[in-house]
Amino acid sequence: MSADRIEKKILLHAPLKRVWIALADSTEFGTWFGMKFNGPFAPGALMRGVIVPTKVNAEVAKAQQKYEGLPVEITIEKMEPERLFSFRWHPYAIEKGVDYSAEPTTLIEFVLEERKDGVMLTVTESGFDQIPRARRVKAFTANEEGWGMVLKLIEEYFVREK
Repeated sequence: MSADRIEKKILLHAPLKRVWIALADSTEFGTWFGMKFNGPFAPGALMRGVIVPTKVNAEVAKAQQKYEGLPVEITIEKMEPERLFSFRWHPYAIEKGVDYSAEPTTLIEFVLEERKDGVMLTVTESGFDQIPRARRVKAFTANEEGWGMVLKLIEEYFVREK
């Protein structure tokens, strides 16, 4: 296992088209992920948003409350319908008043693979080796745990729809 890359997988029991919309629509993404964005996702777009509690899981929402209102910026990389959604961000950029803009970003990729029993979603975050040493381990550790939680959120999002 590399300290530069986090990879998580989950089989979602939902149609491919529906999973794609939950990822590619900024409002839907924000509902389950716990962010509110300033507009629709589009390749190359710099998205500004804030952390808001997820609407999917009360326990996770409670944990997110201490970060509520914290600004977030992501840059959309690719949107290949029903296959790949990716963006860049500053990992674990949660210190109020700290400017992370001079730091390198990590790349988050959501890859969709249709299966007979649903959609295999693979989430990868890579590029931690470029993060300043003082923040690298903490960012990797927090996001390793965080992506596990995110996969549970998207799974719950689809279970609630049924």
